[in-house]
Amino acid sequence: MNKILSLVAVCVLALSGTARAAESPALTAIIALEPTSKKDGMMLSRNGMATSLGKLVGSPMTVSASEDLADVMRATRSAGYDVFVAPPQVAASALQHGYELVGSTDRAEQYVLIGRNSLASAKNARGARIYLPQQDSIYTYMARGMLNANGLSLKDLSDVRYERYPQAGLTALAIGASDLTVVRQSDWDEWANGNPGMAKVLATSTPVPGGLSVVVKKELPPEMRTKMTAWFANSAPAMGLKPVTVHDNLREYKSVAELGVFTPLSLPGAKLVHANEVQELVAQGAVLVDARNDKEYGAKHIPGAVLIPYVEKSLKDIAFDAKQDDFSGLAKLDLSKPTIFACNGPECWKSYKASRAAISKGMKTVYWFRGGLPEWEASGMTVARE
Repeated sequence: MNKILSLVAVCVLALSGTARAAESPALTAIIALEPTSKKDGMMLSRNGMATSLGKLVGSPMTVSASEDLADVMRATRSAGYDVFVAPPQVAASALQHGYELVGSTDRAEQYVLIGRNSLASAKNARGARIYLPQQDSIYTYMARGMLNANGLSLKDLSDVRYERYPQAGLTALAIGASDLTVVRQSDWDEWANGNPGMAKVLATSTPVPGGLSVVVKKELPPEMRTKMTAWFANSAPAMGLKPVTVHDNLREYKSVAELGVFTPLSLPGAKLVHANEVQELVAQGAVLVDARNDKEYGAKHIPGAVLIPYVEKSLKDIAFDAKQDDFSGLAKLDLSKPTIFACNGPECWKSYKASRAAISKGMKTVYWFRGGLPEWEASGMTVARE
């Protein structure tokens, strides 16, 4: 009888353990690929990482990869993944939205703005042509920062070409197809040695975290985050990723985020409002428009917000071309009614562009909630989910 009871107890414990394992929430990770890190990212075994890291932390895990940096950047703002293995600008965005830094695969590096010899300085680059790899790449972030430091923006240039390969910008410059490009300091040093006198450095960036960076969601249990940190430092190389042991200065990530795609601090024709004002305006009958996509809206949104997506393909810049975008949903709004536009915070341009579209169509009272959902949550306001 005692043997039977013992056997039953063992079975109950086994079933209990199985149930707990089944109840463990699945974790998700994304590997973001861009010209800076594509080779390193493609070397990483997604299945190996999912199996090894998932086993270590005791939760099932799925690992995906994406070359769509705009989509990955949106995911950092909506906390779309538990782990990001990504270029520094993606990590910088995630660090502002509930993630903590594990580290990076390489030490910090600098970027240089390279120009034709006929350009006296970066300040003389107005009207020039620039070659950049991908709109959301780290190169574009650095280009914006260095141009801004010299009183210019991308809109002051006559032509902005987005291609795929960073070093090809030097070739384009050498054959006269472009006037400016941005490359890493190390790549410039190597190219300049083989092509002396063909171009020159017009500006140099501050240090930027090198290689791929890893960030994890802060809300994960501390023990799990500690295990992940150890895995990326010690076990990641077996999966094809360099050890993630370099803990860059967080100020470097902050600098990258600020050099990126932050919206202006004001918008002529609209009133900038904050979370408490939005709450009061909605209570008074103002319409609150969520300009994000339906997936983000479904995950969480401000209570009472109406989903009218702004489909964005234009530059994240004051001089964006609205014809490249789709905001046909604007036709659903009453132009005579006070309306608030919001999205995913200061670096999300959708609400800014939606506000400008509404103003151009003659909407009488436009409010722009620049802080968007992140500010709403930071203010302690509740969110709704579908």
